[in-house]
Amino acid sequence: MRTTKAEEKLNDLILKSSNIVIFGHENPDGDSIGSAVGMYHYLTALGKHPHIIIHSRLPEYFNFIIPAGSISYYVEDGEKCLRCIEEADLMLFLDMNGMNRTGEVSAAAEAARLRENAPHCALIDHHLNPQTDSFDVVISDTEVSSACELLYHVLLAQPGVCGDVNNLPKECAEALLTGILTDTNNFANSVYPSTYLAVSQLQARGVDRDAIYNEVFRSYSEQRMRLMGHLLQDNMRCLPQGVAYFTLSIADKKKYDFVRGDSEGFVNLPLSIKEIRMTAFFTEEPGFVKVSLRSKGNVDVNDFSHKYCNGGGHKNASGGRLYMPIDQVPEYFESKVKEFFK
Repeated sequence: MRTTKAEEKLNDLILKSSNIVIFGHENPDGDSIGSAVGMYHYLTALGKHPHIIIHSRLPEYFNFIIPAGSISYYVEDGEKCLRCIEEADLMLFLDMNGMNRTGEVSAAAEAARLRENAPHCALIDHHLNPQTDSFDVVISDTEVSSACELLYHVLLAQPGVCGDVNNLPKECAEALLTGILTDTNNFANSVYPSTYLAVSQLQARGVDRDAIYNEVFRSYSEQRMRLMGHLLQDNMRCLPQGVAYFTLSIADKKKYDFVRGDSEGFVNLPLSIKEIRMTAFFTEEPGFVKVSLRSKGNVDVNDFSHKYCNGGGHKNASGGRLYMPIDQVPEYFESKVKEFFK
């Protein structure tokens, strides 16, 4: 299997390193945690000492792929995270286009990069506009479904794997398939021919796709279902431009016993309406409103997010933040939709 210069350099850095920190992005999704855990198992099999650092807790339904003691959360154990960064020989950033996507821990990572005897830094990502100046190695490809798919191809190209998926730890393969399933919304979007090939090979490695599907997509609470019904029945608004949106307030979160991950996939629901070509989901957080955007066809929500939501992402899937009260969001969003589609 042909190996790129970037993949060769990544392998060289891994072989020369012992203490390796793997960063996931803030508010981790399945692709973030899947790529981090996949890399963790690969490095462990090489005899390295990896540790995953994430800003805050991930949804509980991903616990089935998390090795005991493999992750530290910065908001809960910042001192341990800082010690891991201080001792690191190599820092890996997965499923993000820059260090700033790691949340509050980004300051420590950036400081480590600039210190004397700094650890090497590598980026593996599928988003637009990677911040290449901060890294010794950048492996970036937007024409893949997910960071997990990209990492799958990167790991296959490593000398010890030699293109044979059977040389990957099964736990690594399971984590990678989990990320692919979630980032494609179970193959509903961002799917390429390479995606199906990767998934088929991961299944051939012995990964149970149905078991992963049940863990991720069929492990929600009753209250989550009731919240979804409330949003669709009482909250969703459809605009004449073929745009649908809804908002989730802190008050609604309390009413429905919301836990992190309960709203996963909600933004995709209105896209099943024939006339809808773009959807938006606004979630109230302390100090800001989280924005999730999805679209069909040629509607570029990356452009919309960049212009109006302080964010970005992919053409058909993007996100951002608004710094305004949640009750001001509808008027603001509807005005920008009119401007965008005029």
